[in-house]
Amino acid sequence: MIRATFRLLELQKLYPLTISRGTMSSSENLFVFLDDGARTGIGELSPATSSAWTAARGKQQLEGFCADWDLGGRAIHETYAEMRRREIDPPAMAALDVALWDLFGKRCGQPLYRVFGLPLPTEPTSVTIGINPPEVIRERVPEILRDCGAKCLKIKLGCPDGVERDKENFEAAREGARPFGARLRVDANGGWSVGDAKMMLAWLAERGVDYVEQPLPEGQEADLPRIFEGRPLPIFVDESCRFSQSVPKVAGAVDGVNLKLMKCGGLTEALRIVAAARAHGLQTMIGCMSESSVAIAAGAHIGGLFDHIDLDSHLNLNPDPANGAPIDLRGVIMPTDAPGHGSELVAVHA
Repeated sequence: MIRATFRLLELQKLYPLTISRGTMSSSENLFVFLDDGARTGIGELSPATSSAWTAARGKQQLEGFCADWDLGGRAIHETYAEMRRREIDPPAMAALDVALWDLFGKRCGQPLYRVFGLPLPTEPTSVTIGINPPEVIRERVPEILRDCGAKCLKIKLGCPDGVERDKENFEAAREGARPFGARLRVDANGGWSVGDAKMMLAWLAERGVDYVEQPLPEGQEADLPRIFEGRPLPIFVDESCRFSQSVPKVAGAVDGVNLKLMKCGGLTEALRIVAAARAHGLQTMIGCMSESSVAIAAGAHIGGLFDHIDLDSHLNLNPDPANGAPIDLRGVIMPTDAPGHGSELVAVHA
């Protein structure tokens, strides 16, 4: 028998994060604990900016689900399918799914990357600078890169003030990153029109950007071919591709997909998204919401599958209540060799 318990924690960010949809300076996250009497698996729910998928709502959904579903007598894939059938919020699904895989890894006595038969990650993570006044960006970027040793910088654009402001912000970030030799990536979070996207792709390509993520708003996937043809930079989608079933719908109009455990519902579906993307010749990326090291560690264990990695949210917590997802000298978020995902809560506040 597996007993489920839950804990809500308020996580504070070191730097508030502003994107095209709003600002987040803290988040209420839900931690799920699955106890089989000998071991405990841990998972995490983290909400998105301006999302209805809250921790309190996820807790209510999971309490009801665990009350009438035999977690110990079902395969993890069966449990995921049942959560999807009941339309449980994806971040809540992710919390339970990750806890189940963590418990499974602990029962096997193996880290999850070995359970899945995967190599260790080698791609460095991006760290993120949000939408801010240029003078703030110019000061903050060196602090972020110096403090964590990251080798790649993701710059949030799609500013409500328009693309001229985006250009100012980008140049400020590029100036701040120059002494560190950091590679530059851009995420517009759906903040551009088709015309602005085409113009910005050309402008950013001239300035050495690696790729642009989610240039158009979710729901405007039919317009992606208009910016894909003749694109000067690779285009990735995030919000436009939530589950593996979405991959065929965007294939042929993008270069790659960015999955998030909180968006797709955990490791079970993440592996399917990667398989679907590869089958359609697409590149892959893994990102994050506002997770601690618990969910970031889970993502790191499948990090060897991805062309690009954006697992940095735990580096912007004050403090991170968990461990298990360190960044190494190459700027890579590495999983540990502890059984399961290897993360534990270490600084818990009421």
